[in-house]
Amino acid sequence: MVPPGVSEYLREYLQDRDIEYTVLTNDLEADIKRQNPKPKSKYSEKLLKTDKGHPLTWTRFHRYKDILDYLEYLGSTIPDLVKIITIGKSSENRPLKVAHISSGKKKEAPAIWIDGGIHGREWVAPSTALFILKQLTENYNTNKAVVDGIDWFIMPVANPDGYEYSHSTDRFWRKNRSKNPAKRYDDYYDEARYARFFWGDDAETCQGVDLNRNWDFHWKEVGASSSPCKPTFAGDRPFSEPETRAMSDFIMDRSDQIKAYLSLHSYSQMLLLPWGYTKQSPKDYDDLMYVGRKAVEALQRLYGTPYKIGTSPSLLYPTSGSSDDWAKGKAGIKYSYTLELRDKGTHGFLLPASQIVPTGRETFAAVKTIAKHVINTSD
Repeated sequence: MVPPGVSEYLREYLQDRDIEYTVLTNDLEADIKRQNPKPKSKYSEKLLKTDKGHPLTWTRFHRYKDILDYLEYLGSTIPDLVKIITIGKSSENRPLKVAHISSGKKKEAPAIWIDGGIHGREWVAPSTALFILKQLTENYNTNKAVVDGIDWFIMPVANPDGYEYSHSTDRFWRKNRSKNPAKRYDDYYDEARYARFFWGDDAETCQGVDLNRNWDFHWKEVGASSSPCKPTFAGDRPFSEPETRAMSDFIMDRSDQIKAYLSLHSYSQMLLLPWGYTKQSPKDYDDLMYVGRKAVEALQRLYGTPYKIGTSPSLLYPTSGSSDDWAKGKAGIKYSYTLELRDKGTHGFLLPASQIVPTGRETFAAVKTIAKHVINTSD
């Protein structure tokens, strides 16, 4: 992505060196506006909140405040089924919220954890987590079997600071927004200088940590960066970030109960299973593949959306310090998966809001399949 002020300089630089290039879009701002249409008016937004009790719709990607309002709405209107838990604060002091769904019908019920939005720019991940939450709560009567048989922990936005920043400032922001010490700019002078060339003296490329490289399992071994200027910066140490500390503490306290860990990302249309840090497979690889294939089959029955299944090194690239590897390797959660949601690159991170519902529906079909397997194997 090239800012308007330097586009001609970059064009000349590439041409002088006979480097071929392709302009993918001439007006990224217009593309972003088309992706996420604004509400018709502030009045219609207020009316919606008055009529429904919350401002959330499935026709646009909402800001974090709207998401928090929806969580509080569920907690206050269905208190016997939904409890909203604050598990910590983000680096910019936003509340980190988890919805706990439990009907109490089954004593010592197994649990499933779902998180979305660990990367700020992946807007369809939080919307899908919210869609799943809606099915389990507002549509409880339709989904009784998987609600009565499972305790659910759903964290729609694991990285609220990055999510908000991707709405307000940089649509493609990935990391959280923690402040990196100024001395790091000296350590990575060339990269910081490169960032300032594009973004000016207030360059913030060197701010933040990739929360999906910050987990304490084979941290920073492969597919992660030591440079704070890189999008995959793993942090100074494992769990250096308040977001990953809060999530890991919460999950570890319930690791005996949680039988499946699902992390929602975009994009690529893939179901990824451990390990990410090595090409070696876990001992129960066949079990993971069996359940994963069943989930993908259920997903594809709705719209025929093609999905691949495999490990990150075999389908994408190696990663280390990721949440799904940690969930399996450290927390001991057997069924640990990352779902890379729609699409395959036509829109990429700018997936139109019109795809929120179909993405949510097909993903929920996959999640229900995993839940039914957990119920059947936990009795």
